[in-house]
Amino acid sequence: MTITGRHQILVVGGGTAGITVAARLLRKGYTDVAVIEPSTTHYYQPLWTLVGGGKAKASATARTEASVMPKGATWIMSAAIAFDPHNNTVTCADGATFEYDLLVVSPGIQLDWQSTEGLQQALGHDGVSSNYRFDLAPRTWDFIRGLRSGSAVFTVPSGAIKCAGAPQKIAYLAADYWRREGVLKDIDVHLVMPGARPFGIPSIADSLDDVIADYGITLHTHSEVTAVDAASRKVAVTSLAAGGTDTMLSYDVLHAVPRQSAPDWVKSSPLSTGDAAGYVDIDKHTMQHVRHPNVFSLGDAASSPNSKTGAAIRKQAPTVVDNIGAYLERRPLSATYDGYSSCPIVTSSHAMLLAEFDYDMALKPSIPVLDPTTPHRAYWYLKKYGLPFMYWNLMLKGRV
Repeated sequence: MTITGRHQILVVGGGTAGITVAARLLRKGYTDVAVIEPSTTHYYQPLWTLVGGGKAKASATARTEASVMPKGATWIMSAAIAFDPHNNTVTCADGATFEYDLLVVSPGIQLDWQSTEGLQQALGHDGVSSNYRFDLAPRTWDFIRGLRSGSAVFTVPSGAIKCAGAPQKIAYLAADYWRREGVLKDIDVHLVMPGARPFGIPSIADSLDDVIADYGITLHTHSEVTAVDAASRKVAVTSLAAGGTDTMLSYDVLHAVPRQSAPDWVKSSPLSTGDAAGYVDIDKHTMQHVRHPNVFSLGDAASSPNSKTGAAIRKQAPTVVDNIGAYLERRPLSATYDGYSSCPIVTSSHAMLLAEFDYDMALKPSIPVLDPTTPHRAYWYLKKYGLPFMYWNLMLKGRV
């Protein structure tokens, strides 16, 4: 094996997690930080929900990767494809192999479109779209805007996904738009989700139950869409409950969210948990790998059981950077991550509730004057303007 280069700290992935950690490391005074990232465009994905709901432009969510790469970082413009933690190396798609003293793994999550039969072929036409792709989010809005009567189906997959609230947010934005247009009464809206309730915290689930009832949405719990028949415009809904009944739903508009997992090359690597999801096997508090102490992971590819959101990364990154320092200086790892995550759930074109919680699903509100369990107009402005500003100008620069 020929070594192409060597770096003290090697970061795999130039998305939210990778850029945030790299920026924080450089601010701490580390001078040899490299980021492996093949993409030339960086996306602020949380805004894609508003793009699909006609409340934001897709162009506002994209910037060049060069513009967010921290100054002082070495950018390796290739895709990582293999880890060898025993020899402290990462191999890239172009054959280059890099050594490291310390590795940060943050390649993001994989969208498994093919795991729902017929979905991949149906995407982008005849009413089928998904806000989980940059090019498709505007199509979602086209389909929503064009529907005046018929049936609309919104899906939530089983398993962990990034921004777990996004699949239901677009249902509420669509219903709100149809109501304002005076056509909601002529549209049969269905929301299919695998859980027993629309959220894991009862007080927030109660609030969302009210939203769902107010729009007249039919909620299918303990259920998952497992196949799309584009020719007949129907989806197969499989019951996940013992003794449940499978059914078919017709659609004129279908917003489908794919199942998700760690990237395939991570699943098959020595860093994986070894199960079907295949995330990087870390301690959920220190973010350190359980078998390889000079490896840390954060973001969507990590095995920590938090909700996979940018807000989680914002709290994980300081923990990772502090513990990297402790490891390199041979001190005990003292920084801990409590599972904090935030799920901004848009419920209409002017209101949002902000669910903030930890591993124990205990509420951790950061704006104490507002009830976190109910929608507020102020949260809407935070979602559309405040959070994107913080992301581009503070978080990616390692300032928050």
